[in-house]
Amino acid sequence: MIIRQMALGPIQANCFILGCEETRQAVVIDPGDDADRILTTLSGDRLTVVHIINTHGHFDHVGANKRLKETTGADILIHSADAPMLSQLSASAAAWGLAAEDSPTADRLLNDGDTITFGTHTLTVLHTPGHTPGGIGLYTEYQQAGDLKKAVFVGDTLFRGSIGRTDFPGGNFDTLISSIRTKLFSLDDGVEVYPGHMGNTTIGVEKRTNPFCGLG
Repeated sequence: MIIRQMALGPIQANCFILGCEETRQAVVIDPGDDADRILTTLSGDRLTVVHIINTHGHFDHVGANKRLKETTGADILIHSADAPMLSQLSASAAAWGLAAEDSPTADRLLNDGDTITFGTHTLTVLHTPGHTPGGIGLYTEYQQAGDLKKAVFVGDTLFRGSIGRTDFPGGNFDTLISSIRTKLFSLDDGVEVYPGHMGNTTIGVEKRTNPFCGLG
């Protein structure tokens, strides 16, 4: 699997491009800003986007939805509980003194346990509310150089040594910790964790060392 990671926009939210090396189909996870950079990266890898997936509805993770959909025609996917946020991006960004375009409505509403396919790869939706009501993680397994790799793209649920904020509307600390412990920490220790901000980590490291929700 091709994995491209880039921090976009003034809040430096991580955007991920996942591509199938066989079919050249791809998904874009959390296109928060700078659609031109995303499109240039896709073109450089000769990838065609089939899905735009939002891990949650905050503007810094979905701000380039509109431009990306207009340019590629890809479907927009988001959890049903966060779908209403897509029409409120300009207002929520303005509260931070920033600008964002409202997103088109979602083409598909996601729920826990759903699967998303692109090429030969599959992502499984893990509903992880707490940062927002409709926050999700995206779990996948794939082969790389003969080895089985496991990864989860967690949005703003879990960070390296930290967790997502719960003081925004719809956030709840207890719900977030429950999501992390029941949905994410049930994964294997070796699973690579790709968060919505900052650097990457693994499930095992966060279980042992995360001061908010670690089990060590």
